[in-house]
Amino acid sequence: MAQAEFNNKGVPLVAFGNRGVYLSTTGAPAPKPKKTAEPKNDDPDKTLLEGIEISDWGTGNRFPTDADTTINSVGVLNSGLKFTRNFTIGQGIFPVQITGYDNDGNEQLKVVDDVKLRNFGKSRMVRRYLEKATRDYLKFGPAFAQLLPNADGSKLVGINTVNAKYSRLSVANSMGTIEKCVVSGKWPDTPAAKNEYSVYDVLDEYDPAADLQRRRWGRQTAGRSFIQVIRDSWSNNEYYSSPVWYSAYTAGWVDIAQKIPAFLQKAYENQITWKWHIQIPYAFWDKKFPEKSFASVKDREDAINAYMDEIEENLCGTANANKPIFTMFELNQQGKVEEQWIIKPLENKLSSEQDLISSAAANSEILFSLMINPNVLGAGMPGGTYAGNQGGSNIREAFLVNIANAWLDRQNLLDPLETFVRFNGAPEDVEWRFRNTILTTLDTGSGTTKTLS
Repeated sequence: MAQAEFNNKGVPLVAFGNRGVYLSTTGAPAPKPKKTAEPKNDDPDKTLLEGIEISDWGTGNRFPTDADTTINSVGVLNSGLKFTRNFTIGQGIFPVQITGYDNDGNEQLKVVDDVKLRNFGKSRMVRRYLEKATRDYLKFGPAFAQLLPNADGSKLVGINTVNAKYSRLSVANSMGTIEKCVVSGKWPDTPAAKNEYSVYDVLDEYDPAADLQRRRWGRQTAGRSFIQVIRDSWSNNEYYSSPVWYSAYTAGWVDIAQKIPAFLQKAYENQITWKWHIQIPYAFWDKKFPEKSFASVKDREDAINAYMDEIEENLCGTANANKPIFTMFELNQQGKVEEQWIIKPLENKLSSEQDLISSAAANSEILFSLMINPNVLGAGMPGGTYAGNQGGSNIREAFLVNIANAWLDRQNLLDPLETFVRFNGAPEDVEWRFRNTILTTLDTGSGTTKTLS
């Protein structure tokens, strides 16, 4: 059945058929202004909770919640972050000792004989910590590592990543130290009851291992756990560092990548499915369906709707192919046509080429903000601005650059693990290295090789 909009006298203004017919008598929809992304201050407000002054994370304390929604709605951003997480973690970590350096300055490594350390490095607990900490570190900026002591506080027995979406830091004290982390599933809403949140001590950022050791000497580790915050200092934000992709968001590229798929979807739904435009003069409805012939406006609307369904039925469907439709009109005293129907086939003028180019540019800019060569993910544009870097050698080199650039992020992620093993008495010369799978050429005799970094 056709869907029509009527005026107060039952005259149809515009109607849409279910099978590809568009009927109109007057008017057109007004364009809506385009909404664009704009930069936001990361730490504008504070929240008071049971005497603890909390530094809000973004406007309305909503940054991680809104960031997660944005990431999940932009495929290239979501995939790029997951790709970065995967090559940052590599194939896990391994304890080693540095025995020296060769003439090129490369480390000479020796595998640690301690079975407990090796088992710790490849344990599910460590793998789970690395996966979740890297996720939050890349998606939101900071990650929150939770260190859990045994009953008497003499040893650490667990390491966990507290979900950054539900973690907020207290305002620094007069010495510039952030002392507390408040964890609640209610954030960004402020928790109302004490059983809706937990408060943890935050280890000193300057030397968390020494801070934890001082707490043990002061008998302040039993019956509690501690948060070690992992940050990338590039954004200069003291509380919550901005994620690496945030520059692409403030520049508007993430907004473009979000809107183009929605625009194309709506364009395909509307432009391609409408086949006919039928223009009917107002005078026709007054002659065909005079008001005095109907008991109410509703009865007149129903009759006109049924009539439009007949028109649509006659124009659409394989059974009606090449079938004519008859309309009548008259000439006035000056010989001009009056009350003439105009039936036009709608030409499909949708050209998505420019939109696809803009989408590809947005995808590339998002990947650039993540320091990923678009060709590594197959996002290059043949013949376009970023063409010419799609060969196997370039992709291998780009992947090696990614691994080399991951060094600092990897060290940041290893810091809580080093705090863990040092607290438990591991030797000071034990280092942790990541295992990597490196792509090679076939003339080396294999497609991949394993390395430590």
